[in-house]
Amino acid sequence: MTLTESPDLLIVEDNPNDLELTLRALRKKSVVSGIVTVKDGAEALDYLFYRGRFAKRPQCTPKVIFLDLKLPKVDGMEVLRQIRSNDRTRTIPVVMLTSSQQERDVMESYRLGVNSYIVKPVDFEKFAESIAQIGLYWLGLNHPNR
Repeated sequence: MTLTESPDLLIVEDNPNDLELTLRALRKKSVVSGIVTVKDGAEALDYLFYRGRFAKRPQCTPKVIFLDLKLPKVDGMEVLRQIRSNDRTRTIPVVMLTSSQQERDVMESYRLGVNSYIVKPVDFEKFAESIAQIGLYWLGLNHPNR
């Protein structure tokens, strides 16, 4: 886990290869200045709600969350559900970044309030370019509701 004082981005990803590719693509395009990474849904919720080892972290919220769907401990749908049910985190943009193309996952994600649903491309170059474009949009072009 990387911890910064004022993160632009929270990445919730259990696959170390996907995480490394994501970080590399974002750094290559100089999209993000502060990144926090966690490896499962429980850590994501602890981070967002100042619990456990994150209880004393600085009071700040990420500008956007990249959330994997299939996570250990607490899955991405439950993380999204809890984010959207809390007044403090409700407006943080959440991008579901997953390998699942199942229609029920897409529909349920949008029903729960995800801002974007992106299927991870298998090809490395396409994956890197997708991540860079997503980062540029959410952290460069999007005007957050804060």
